[in-house]
Amino acid sequence: MPASGPTANSVPAAPGNASAPAAAQPAAAPPAGQAQAQAQAGSTSPAPKDAAQAATTQPHAAGVPLAPVEDLRPPSIALDGLFQAIGEAHIYTDAKTAADAIPDEAPADLLAEYKIARLRPDFSLKDFVAQHFTLPERKTVSYQRSPDENVRDYINGMWEVLSRPPDMAVAYSSQLPLPYTYVVPGGRFSELYYWDSYFTMIGLYENQKIDLMRDMVRDMAAMIDRYGHIPNGSRTYYLSRSEPPFFSLMVDLLAMHDGQLAYTTFLPELQAEYDYWMDGQDSVPPGGAYRRVVRLPDGTVMNRHWDDRDTPRDESYPQDVATAAHSDRPKEEVYRDLRAGSETGWDFSSRWLADGHTLSTIHTTDLLTVELNCLIPHLQQTLAHAYELKGDKEAAARYARLAEERIEAVRRVLWDERRAAYIDYDWKKGESTSILSGATVMPLFLQMATPEQAKAVSETVRKNLLQVGGLIATERTSGQQWDAPNGWAPLQWMAVKGFNEYGYDTLASDIAARWMGRVIGTYEKSGVLLEKYDVVNPYINPKGGKGGGEYPMQIGFGWTNGTLLGFMNRYPQNTRVVLDRNPAADQPSPQPLPPMNAYGVQTDADTLSRYSLPTLDLTPRPVAPTPALPQMSTVGASAPTSATQIPAPAPVSPPAQSEAAPAATSTTPAQQQQDAGSTAAQATPATPQQAPASASTPTTDTAATAPATTQNTAATPQAAPPKVETPAQPADNASGTTTPSTPSTPAPAQVEQPAARPVPPDTGSGPAEQKAAPATGESVSQPK
Repeated sequence: MPASGPTANSVPAAPGNASAPAAAQPAAAPPAGQAQAQAQAGSTSPAPKDAAQAATTQPHAAGVPLAPVEDLRPPSIALDGLFQAIGEAHIYTDAKTAADAIPDEAPADLLAEYKIARLRPDFSLKDFVAQHFTLPERKTVSYQRSPDENVRDYINGMWEVLSRPPDMAVAYSSQLPLPYTYVVPGGRFSELYYWDSYFTMIGLYENQKIDLMRDMVRDMAAMIDRYGHIPNGSRTYYLSRSEPPFFSLMVDLLAMHDGQLAYTTFLPELQAEYDYWMDGQDSVPPGGAYRRVVRLPDGTVMNRHWDDRDTPRDESYPQDVATAAHSDRPKEEVYRDLRAGSETGWDFSSRWLADGHTLSTIHTTDLLTVELNCLIPHLQQTLAHAYELKGDKEAAARYARLAEERIEAVRRVLWDERRAAYIDYDWKKGESTSILSGATVMPLFLQMATPEQAKAVSETVRKNLLQVGGLIATERTSGQQWDAPNGWAPLQWMAVKGFNEYGYDTLASDIAARWMGRVIGTYEKSGVLLEKYDVVNPYINPKGGKGGGEYPMQIGFGWTNGTLLGFMNRYPQNTRVVLDRNPAADQPSPQPLPPMNAYGVQTDADTLSRYSLPTLDLTPRPVAPTPALPQMSTVGASAPTSATQIPAPAPVSPPAQSEAAPAATSTTPAQQQQDAGSTAAQATPATPQQAPASASTPTTDTAATAPATTQNTAATPQAAPPKVETPAQPADNASGTTTPSTPSTPAPAQVEQPAARPVPPDTGSGPAEQKAAPATGESVSQPK
């Protein structure tokens, strides 16, 4: 454990930052998540001094026990010393298992026991861990299809396998309880993840599982309400960072079914999300940065990725320690950049590496990334629309103007004329990184590129990124999983929709066909869908390829399932070629991928009633302190002071309401029941806060009151993973010969292709002057 980290029983004050100019330092205030969580826990009393000891069941005044106090410290802090020893000894094959393991007693008590036990001559750490930790039960995703199961049946069956009911609170667990049902990615990822969930929701939309999709949006909103932001995933060790902010796109997708009520309902959370990403924007001087905000020398405000801690990641502790040991930089800098790299969702890629191939050269916090700086103006556009619906013309106009300014900055700062693509920008060096990646399609996906830039991107992608199985993540091969030869579902989806928006339908169809060929071809050989795929190899590997990165290939898999279903429904011609190896019939052109013009969908009476159900009481339990304010960094300044030190707890007031944020709402039905002395009220803290209207259904906080029980049992018959071996002879791939222009096609499948489900018509959300009907005879290359 680095010396800067607090022990389990000490909460030192955060030091000042000598490297930041005094004039540039923002006013001291708790981070958004800390302030909001502490305020919701009760603003009249400070956070507990000993969070580990506070995480015990406390009696209610009437004798009814309360749920355990929620200890938000990550295991590496709560189990200081013991957690590090477990990582160093490699007790578990996957380091994430140590972060998910549940101690059998309060961390402070367990640490005291460990310190005594390790002095004994016969002490065995492995035995000690086996005695005092329990691994959470998980549904297996080692899914083996039945002999007559087609790929659609597999996806439909996996929704049940990957779904999780509302969480029961488990004492001392790193799990962040969620109040609604949700879908996990699969494999080692047994909790809700942020940006993964958007692409999973695409499949729920396609299957018309709207209730489940809506519940996932509500879970996201609940985390914003409790922690001030959506963490990387629903674990305490993810709270110090987020992931690419797709929440506004989730609301768009929900609005495609629920209408405009989705925007007004989740407006408070949309605003809080924006405030989190833009924290410090008014205090950052030109050429400086604070948390996720960077102000360029000319005054342009943009965003970078950041993490509030500068210690090894809990889920990859031994790997991070080893990476920092190979660097001549301060280890805290390396840890911060590794963590910020995880916030990008691309963990990891040559995009973040100073030398393009060595992980210890990672410098993520120096970069203005393409995706993040496109998602922020989309969030601004969504806020403008939501405030317009609310009748707040001033706020609507302000956010519309901010969105226009950011889009102009994206077109100017992130456009690399030499590469004819959108490229990440090193704000400290003042130059483009020149690393071409699939992120170049993001401005097209969100309709922010100029027509000339869109045309150039289409040519660059076709020439440099398009492979036999779809788009590679980057043109480089570094051994990291977000580089060649890997392709990933979200990149294919954003590219296809982006090129559709600008009228490049042939290229979009080609990418979709190649990706479907690779994914379905692998399914035919292995019976599963995977997290990522080698899209360069002309032959299909049943296991998806070597993978690369920090962990083995994972199966499931949420975003692959969701986007594949969307492609199959929108490209029936290409799907039939892939599935049957027969010439495509003359069918109508594909409909646009969702969401289309979500702003034009009206809310019907049935949907309105679903938003009018009794409000769930999301009053949080008292919480332990979250990470302290990170420090200012400027060009040429030394590394930020450690952000792992936590400020001394003190009473805090609820965060000041944003200038444009709506006023607090009236008392909820759940609170009225509490005032009446109901049983549900006795199971909640004595000073509950208003639950936001965005998270509504049950009237009791089951996540906070229910006892810990075994909840993850397989919902479908399971079998051991099918044994797969790479065939001695090359797999039949499309026409039997492989070139980059021929989509990979599997052996004939047992698939019945139903008619595509009708979707809302395209209402012209893309640039009108760029939309064009596909040319006659536009289809993918046919197998011979």
